[in-house]
Amino acid sequence: MSQSPDSTAEVPQPSDDSSVEAAAPTAVRDAPKGSLWRDGNFLTMWSGQALAQVGSQVTELAIPVLAVLLLHATEFEVGLLNAAGVAAFLVVGLPAGAWIDRMRKRRVMIWADAVRAAALAALPLLWWAGVLEMWHLYAVALVVGVATVFFDVSYQSIIPSLVRPSQIAEANGKLEATRELANIGGPAIGGWLIGIITAPFAILATVGTYLASFIALLLTRDHEQPRAADDHEPILREIGEGLRWVLGNPLLRRIVGTTGISNFFSTLSFTLLPIFLLRELGLTPAAMGVIFSLGSIGGLAGAAATPHIVRWIGEGRAIPVSAIGFGVVACFLPLAATFPAVAFPLLVAQMFVGSFTVLLYNITQVTFRQRITPPRLLGRMNASVRFCVWGVMPIAALLAGVLGTWIGVVPTMWIGAVGQLLAALCVVIGPFWTMRELPDAEH
Repeated sequence: MSQSPDSTAEVPQPSDDSSVEAAAPTAVRDAPKGSLWRDGNFLTMWSGQALAQVGSQVTELAIPVLAVLLLHATEFEVGLLNAAGVAAFLVVGLPAGAWIDRMRKRRVMIWADAVRAAALAALPLLWWAGVLEMWHLYAVALVVGVATVFFDVSYQSIIPSLVRPSQIAEANGKLEATRELANIGGPAIGGWLIGIITAPFAILATVGTYLASFIALLLTRDHEQPRAADDHEPILREIGEGLRWVLGNPLLRRIVGTTGISNFFSTLSFTLLPIFLLRELGLTPAAMGVIFSLGSIGGLAGAAATPHIVRWIGEGRAIPVSAIGFGVVACFLPLAATFPAVAFPLLVAQMFVGSFTVLLYNITQVTFRQRITPPRLLGRMNASVRFCVWGVMPIAALLAGVLGTWIGVVPTMWIGAVGQLLAALCVVIGPFWTMRELPDAEH
């Protein structure tokens, strides 16, 4: 599916501070110097994540196809299914960040992979038994969503415990490139698998990749230093500390505003996208996968181009420029219904430019917020941002189902497109245009 603002991996700035290097755990200091291609520990974790990223793309295509074509889901049921998948960011997103700041993040990721694999494996079994119903999809989506919250927040904070501080940017660059390659190949693989073995059994491919990630994480060594017990405060106070950190910074407030509003309205559109493509336009699952794959090339291009664009126009200006970009191209989706003869190129262009500009936006703003956040607050900062910008998505998904039933799929997508365009105002009207460089952490 298409990229959402804040869906990218953390991409921190490289550090040349020798004191930071000296303060790293001994095991990290003993890690291989130079390129991470020589670090077997990192490569083990990376290989597992590469497979899991491809698998998740297969399921993101297979489950909507299963719902729309095999279970004949209505617009409201598709909205409910999408809401179930992201409800965890609203319900447990904030406490998850505080809990994860107290836990070993690799262990959290191991358990999350096991839960996701087990939950998804139930779907082909239920289909094979002839008893699969929509409520089963809702239940699995909820379970996988909760596990994903814990996995993602941990994933965004684990790299400093795996590699040297000077290698963090390289590590995250490799992980982000892998994510975009998975976005390119995963939907096409998913479309091919659905055509060969049907959607329910294509999900088994994702189960296998999550198990591969589980094994890779078991074999990975981390050197995380858990927070001391006397550094723990009541959970509500720790949650509040994370929220105050995010909302107390005026630049972060504007970024969260744009991201949250954009995600709300993009969810209106993308919740109904499977119905729009498969029913309204009459495309096949394979064609749907090709559109997502071609569009995701824009994300890979965006990840590669971001450093050059930031050097050209400045870090601060890159944020409003990218927000305008993904707001404008959002209108291409409903336009495809108006001009069905050119629907395919319009959809590919929307996915490509949207992914490119979202990656530019995400890499720039995530780098900024990680750079200014103290390490002890990283988990809560990430969880607080995700709560604000992804917590709106289950609400929007339910609303999409209601609006799709009431006024139709295409009018709902127009509302989503206009809303995404207006979302850019939070960063367009503000100080970003005058700031070539965003501020660093205060010392």
